[in-house]
Amino acid sequence: MGFGVGESLVILAVVLLLFGGKRLPQLGSSLGKAIQNFKKGMDDGDDSKKDDKEDEKKISK
Repeated sequence: MGFGVGESLVILAVVLLLFGGKRLPQLGSSLGKAIQNFKKGMDDGDDSKKDDKEDEKKISK
């Protein structure tokens, strides 16, 4: 279940109507940075889980 070409065009048209053509690049940049920060946060969370497991192994020895 994904977006097809028709749905994507409708969404793009609505975004253009709401924000205008001038703010569209700014919105895209902000969205890209938000996604990048989200992925970075998810990766940082995985590192802390690995550290916790390593600490548990050291304690159990």
